[in-house]
Amino acid sequence: MVKNSFISVISQEENKGSVEFQVFSFTNKIRRLTSHLELHKKDYLSQRGLRKILGKRQRLLAYLSKKNRVRYKELIGQLDIRERKTR
Repeated sequence: MVKNSFISVISQEENKGSVEFQVFSFTNKIRRLTSHLELHKKDYLSQRGLRKILGKRQRLLAYLSKKNRVRYKELIGQLDIRERKTR
């Protein structure tokens, strides 16, 4: 139920163009595609789409971590995403 409370917080406070909302919607798409691919292992087009969305989310998270580290930490904590590896 953590996700549902997070949805209401984001939709009330922020616009759909904010980094948080975009990362949140990409995360939902990723979870949906992942469960789809567990059933349909040979759906290569969906695998490609999943990789593209993962890359977009990774770039947005990298941007957010550079601009505002506190918001980044809050977001990955709420969405239960692992922190990206630093080189």
